[in-house]
Amino acid sequence: MTCPTCGGKATRETDTLDTFVDSAWYFARYTAPHAKNPVDKAAANYWLPVDQYIGGIEHAILHLLYARFFTRVLKKLGHLDVDEPFAGLFTQGMVTHRTYQDSEGVWVFPENVKKARDGKLVRADTGLAVTEGRIEKMSKAKNNVVDPDDIIEQFGADTARWFTISDSPPERDMLWTDSGIEGAWRFVQKVWRLATESIPHLVAVGEKQPERLSDEDRDLLRLTHKTIAGVSGDIEGFHYNKAVARLYELVNELSGIDETRRKTWVFRQSLVTLVKLLGPMLPHLAEEIWQKMGHETILAHAPWPEAEEEFLRDETITIAVQVMGKLRDTLTMAVDADKTSVENLALRSEKVKRAIGDKEIKKVIVVPNKIVNIVIG
Repeated sequence: MTCPTCGGKATRETDTLDTFVDSAWYFARYTAPHAKNPVDKAAANYWLPVDQYIGGIEHAILHLLYARFFTRVLKKLGHLDVDEPFAGLFTQGMVTHRTYQDSEGVWVFPENVKKARDGKLVRADTGLAVTEGRIEKMSKAKNNVVDPDDIIEQFGADTARWFTISDSPPERDMLWTDSGIEGAWRFVQKVWRLATESIPHLVAVGEKQPERLSDEDRDLLRLTHKTIAGVSGDIEGFHYNKAVARLYELVNELSGIDETRRKTWVFRQSLVTLVKLLGPMLPHLAEEIWQKMGHETILAHAPWPEAEEEFLRDETITIAVQVMGKLRDTLTMAVDADKTSVENLALRSEKVKRAIGDKEIKKVIVVPNKIVNIVIG
């Protein structure tokens, strides 16, 4: 074959398909990337469908549609036995930021915007007046992006990661703000202080659990194991912001414990658990604390903590006491207390007695672990 223009030897062009063709079946190729045939049927049948697909909403119409279409075609041609390419789909939100334009209509980077003495916004480099625009998806076209290198240099990668997952549910858009990243940084510092101040007082690695635990220790273990169960479920369900809230609560509880109680086996167990749970979200900080706590292996190789059923159950519960449907008091009692005990406790309440007055009690309705309603007439 010769070139019709120059008459020289021509090279056949093989890259003639649109990129969507490649993106519509790559997952099947990935199951055996070095196979001679485009698809190794045995490998594809073993690995597919993909357990979890995570992508942006812009893929929903074209890429995902093409992937399903190609999978059906490959099955019909005998290359696959699966009907669908992806077993689960999660569509994440976008990171947004306010937009800025100068008086000449040029989009301005957020870090190049400052307030003048009169309080108005100007460009830091040229002094041109700047107008605030809408909050939109971060894009290079509108320069409303934040350089991750600057964030990492100032606050660290862990802080950026923590803020990103803590701000809002991952399926919703999140607004990037300076106050948000600073709040995440303060939390990281709080965890570091908690660990470094506690480590000198911790019992040795391998210390055995005491036979008897105080009520305070049992309460701490209960919070710790509830946090394990909650965070584990939240991560599996992509509720990262909820997991973050649970970890905030555990950090606040541990930070408020005095030096004496930090010398107990329970405190060490709770701190170890906290570090493990923080590992996927603050990996650099967690690994550093893990080493300082005396462990010889890396945290990434440590097993994920498991919640013990014993500490997931509350020993006491607070229930409402109503008189003719109106709340009159609340009572704290043992979980699963028998109806007679609950009824007697409710009737001894001074607030309930005042509400009943001299009227006759016709019926006492007890819903275990939930509510007591006293009917009078």
